[in-house]
Amino acid sequence: MKRARQKPVVENEAPQTSQKSKKQKTGLYGSVLGGSALHSSLDWGSLPHHVILHVFQFLPLVDRARASSVCRRWNEVFHIPDLWRRFEFELNQPATSYLKSTHPDLIQQIIKRHADHLQYVSFKVDSSTESAEAACDILSQLVNCSIKTLGLISTAKPSFMNVSKAHFASALTVVFVNSKSLSSIKVDDTPLDDPSLKVLVANNSDTLKLLKMSSCPHVSPAGILCVADQCHGLKELALNYYILSDELLLALSSEKHVDLEHLRIDVVSENPGQVQFHTIKKQSWDALLRHSPKVSIVMYFFLYEEEFDAFFREETPVTHLYFGRAVSKAMLGRIGLHCPRLVELVVCANGLQPLDEELLRIAQRCKHLTAMGLGECEVTCRGFLEFVKMCGGRLTQLSIMEEVLIPDSDYTLDRLRLEVSQHLGRMWFPDMMPTW
Repeated sequence: MKRARQKPVVENEAPQTSQKSKKQKTGLYGSVLGGSALHSSLDWGSLPHHVILHVFQFLPLVDRARASSVCRRWNEVFHIPDLWRRFEFELNQPATSYLKSTHPDLIQQIIKRHADHLQYVSFKVDSSTESAEAACDILSQLVNCSIKTLGLISTAKPSFMNVSKAHFASALTVVFVNSKSLSSIKVDDTPLDDPSLKVLVANNSDTLKLLKMSSCPHVSPAGILCVADQCHGLKELALNYYILSDELLLALSSEKHVDLEHLRIDVVSENPGQVQFHTIKKQSWDALLRHSPKVSIVMYFFLYEEEFDAFFREETPVTHLYFGRAVSKAMLGRIGLHCPRLVELVVCANGLQPLDEELLRIAQRCKHLTAMGLGECEVTCRGFLEFVKMCGGRLTQLSIMEEVLIPDSDYTLDRLRLEVSQHLGRMWFPDMMPTW
């Protein structure tokens, strides 16, 4: 009789264990659904549209397409216009990549149905010509598009530069002609040329606000002047120094232009030791400042020491300076003398000579400096503390590698850290070099 009475107990325990397990597994879905029935939350097809839409936004195109075949509800979400407003085409070349696994018919289907929904589009390619050509092929199909921002991103060179200029220009022209409302374009390291810029301006002059086109060797100063003359709403411009000229700065300073807010200039040595860089006149910089007094001028330097001669010989209104290679003490001394608008300075390398004098001059003359970064340099602890004292609480960012600081008889690193923290009004620690 005991066995007969115990048997139903065993039978009842199994469903209880199963129900408990079910609650544990579905607790997350229950919270997502705002307390809906646990049983219904087990059904993926019952997830609200906004939850499915959020999940889909993180999926590459191939996975989106596969997910859309799960059920009718998911297929409906797959075709919601909001899903396609912001999209990145990731075009890499590994065996399991997008290029290998995506059938061209799928891309054509998406473009046919959702091209007019695409607004914020980017293409990420690797170093292979195949991936760049795939991006051009897709661009060529965007006939019924209304793109607002377009980015062509190369994770490694040469990618787009290996594509024929005619093919690239033809693909880009399709977007320039059909969008009519482009406001932001990033086409660094591409064979963009002057005729393409003229097409861009002819169709999007009223809407273009940001143009980033560093390392575009087929663009001439005349092409940029065309943009400066006709795109009166231009707010941000990024280009290589070899395109920058007195004439261009004067064009950007004319009365018919609105204030330029951000000018980025990449100073890159294409032929190490052989490049002769021109000098921009102080009068041209002054004209730009009179017209756009709040403009941020950002300069990235990737030069060798002997190539800096043309820069900062007289006052330059640069606000942000980044040195990706070694820069001499003499060059840093010039910055302290001739860059009164400097807000941020990053020096990746200098050498083994302490920069105390140069830093103190920068602190004294650059009254707007709020951010400093030092990598492979040397500064005495006493000199660094004096620099911090002179800058005071306005230093909102201070990134100094521990190896940069040279302890002396008066200051250990621990004492320096405490005193710097006191002058900054917050806890400060030098950055540690990663050991992995």
